[in-house]
Amino acid sequence: MSENSTPTPAAVKSARGKPRRAFAPAARSRCLAEAKYNRRSDAMNLDRIRSAAAAIALSLAWAGGALAQTAPAPQALAQDVWLIAGGFPDKRQPDGNTVVFEGATGLVVLDTGRHRWQRQAILDFARARKVRIAAIVNSHWHLDHVSGNPDLKAAYPDAKVYASDAIDGALAGFLKDSAVLSREYLKSPGVPEGTAADIRGDVATIDNGAALRPDVVVRQSGILVLAGRKMQVHLAADGPTAGDVWLYAPASRIAAVGDLVTLPVPFFDTACVAGWQSALAEIEATSFETLVPGHGKPMTRAEFGHYRIAFDNFVACANSSRDQAECAAGWAKDAGALLEANGMDPNRAQGMAVYYVNQVLRPNGGNSKFCRTRG
Repeated sequence: MSENSTPTPAAVKSARGKPRRAFAPAARSRCLAEAKYNRRSDAMNLDRIRSAAAAIALSLAWAGGALAQTAPAPQALAQDVWLIAGGFPDKRQPDGNTVVFEGATGLVVLDTGRHRWQRQAILDFARARKVRIAAIVNSHWHLDHVSGNPDLKAAYPDAKVYASDAIDGALAGFLKDSAVLSREYLKSPGVPEGTAADIRGDVATIDNGAALRPDVVVRQSGILVLAGRKMQVHLAADGPTAGDVWLYAPASRIAAVGDLVTLPVPFFDTACVAGWQSALAEIEATSFETLVPGHGKPMTRAEFGHYRIAFDNFVACANSSRDQAECAAGWAKDAGALLEANGMDPNRAQGMAVYYVNQVLRPNGGNSKFCRTRG
């Protein structure tokens, strides 16, 4: 199937970010990761803000100067696959990882980030290779993964965006509410300049939400030919979000899985845990050699196996009567080698894990309050 035809692949559904107080009641899951990168209280606060705004995009708030960041350099993962790594700038909301696959007729871009420097890195890469962007795939609708869509489409109008239609529900509910909360937060005194810029950008992205809707709605897992390249497109229903899309490229044995795998912790803000665990099992059933998470460095199969064990142990602890601090310490221990490899502070990871146990999972029967399968 070509990029201009109706897909048989996976349909992505909406995911709600993670609100963090330190950022604004509108910064979502990815902000969570960013908040987690800060002090323990900041991580918890940003978590809440992100839940409302992680799906918001940074937009034009980037004017340069002290706020400007250097565009990340592409990293070759295979002969025809590159990573443009997302990041967690200080006092800023994060960007998710971007993965670029080259096909016979152009580039396939998985996730377009939040900040201008992330999308600029994608555009610079395409121009340097003198290859058009033919297709954009959004793993989910969090703003740190989709905000670059309009700029990429403006540069390459023929590019098709593939995603689920979950963004429709998000724009009508979660993101709409997040924008209201964010505008109120911006009235607070002492909001850091970079944080305020991100929030204004996210609100602008929400206001322009129609530009985030897919051209081609992915409704089931299957095979798509994108830019002349055969890709396995998988739909994980009711996992980190209502629907997460991930890609597997058999030729390079690379899996790009979005927020089904994240560090320093899994982002449970909008999660249904059982569906998430099923998706992780499906990932492991493929023959990938390299896995690119939504946040963090690429993993080997062995490292992904450690992540699954840490994930399952953490969820089991959260569903028990054990102390929340014990659960968080268990996560930091089980995922310790991964955190170290990514240069992440285990104490901050523990602070975020405590938040997820105490504020997200236990109050809602082991899922987030946004899980539609929650009993």
